[in-house]
Amino acid sequence: MTVDTLATEAVTVSPLLRRLAEEGATGTLSRDRGRLHLVDGRIVHAEAPDSPPLDVLLTSGSTFPAAALAAARAGGGDTGEVVRGLLDAGLVGAGTLELCHLGALHDAAYFALAPAGGPARFRYGSAHPLAVAHPVDAGAVERECLRRRAFLDRLHPSDVLDHAPLRRLATGGPVAVSARRRPVLALVDGHRTAPEIARELGRPAYHTL
Repeated sequence: MTVDTLATEAVTVSPLLRRLAEEGATGTLSRDRGRLHLVDGRIVHAEAPDSPPLDVLLTSGSTFPAAALAAARAGGGDTGEVVRGLLDAGLVGAGTLELCHLGALHDAAYFALAPAGGPARFRYGSAHPLAVAHPVDAGAVERECLRRRAFLDRLHPSDVLDHAPLRRLATGGPVAVSARRRPVLALVDGHRTAPEIARELGRPAYHTL
């Protein structure tokens, strides 16, 4: 069964998501920029093309032995199979996975619930195989999305930077840059977008923005 509704462009939250939360629905809410997976009205997983998947966030810049990492990826590259391989090999603990998964969930939800995310559709079904151990209240996810959007709007009131190629601005002299920002700036070349840089570095896309 599929439920359709038009997204409201003026806000980042989804009326359909709120209704599904009240209903206690289980299934997948899809928009043009991502998907939210619900169990009993709470969010257990999120995916977005602009947000690096969970396995990338877990493994980028890691010190995992090359052979063990290759074995974890041998299942064909599916995110769930890689994550299960890392767990089975003892390379990632349950606590580390849970923290990383929650970060990935909020990162993907930010893009999935963006104002220009298009119409929302919901398909009732079973739980996602990568569901977090502690599902997140839909209202909490919406509030975090609003907080993040408001913060970026204070810096640049447009979502054009979400997808525009980034370029350096000329400065009159040396500019102090934090150690965390240096790898990001090193990849700013007038061609890469913020999500592309985030994926290459294995960092959440929102923090790269």
